[in-house]
Amino acid sequence: MTRKGVDVILVGRDQAALKSAEAKLQGRDGSTISIAGDLSDRNSVAQIIAETDRRVGGIDILLLNGGGPPPIAASRYDEQFWQKQFSAMFLSQLEIAAHYLPGMCQRGFGRIIAVSSTSIREPIPGLAASNALRSALAGWAKTLATEVAGKGVTVNVLLPGRFATERTARLDAMDAAERGVDQDVVAADSQREIPVGRYGRPEEFADVVAFLASEEASYITGVALPVDGGLSRSI
Repeated sequence: MTRKGVDVILVGRDQAALKSAEAKLQGRDGSTISIAGDLSDRNSVAQIIAETDRRVGGIDILLLNGGGPPPIAASRYDEQFWQKQFSAMFLSQLEIAAHYLPGMCQRGFGRIIAVSSTSIREPIPGLAASNALRSALAGWAKTLATEVAGKGVTVNVLLPGRFATERTARLDAMDAAERGVDQDVVAADSQREIPVGRYGRPEEFADVVAFLASEEASYITGVALPVDGGLSRSI
């Protein structure tokens, strides 16, 4: 979307990373600002909303993307862990969307795009929190899409597969350590499972987001779209 001339607000926990990303986006059409905040902290979420309102006002395009939680077995119950992840990956995103949704409906244009995972269709072993909470967010998004479809607001969910990101590298490294093999071996095995034969490039995912955020995608809503190189076996 940065190539489309939109004004961008970046939100994240790591202020240094935010400033680095902000610097990379300078010199293009449209402004870029960054706001540091933690989606697992309800007070921080309120501050994110207040600072966004103060600096830019209403939001037309909302990309919801909570960080992936650490691996955990479904059989393991850690109340503090689950409460924190539930707040970060579900409640905070509903709160932010609810705040900006009335303005979208009033203006007759809005795009809410939630980044989920193919795990909502095919659960990934060891990632019980991600499997469960991303499924909950997808269910909410589908319900919301029906409620606001007649008001110019679309709500869609993207299901990224395996992309060449730091998180994928960390998961590959963990798998390699458990198997006692080199990380490159794990990555090669993983990519062989993907019909296109490679991890996705982050830019490819960004292009899908930009399309769904555009006027041209106004007839697409309530969709959970895999962006995974054909990895998902379900239709």
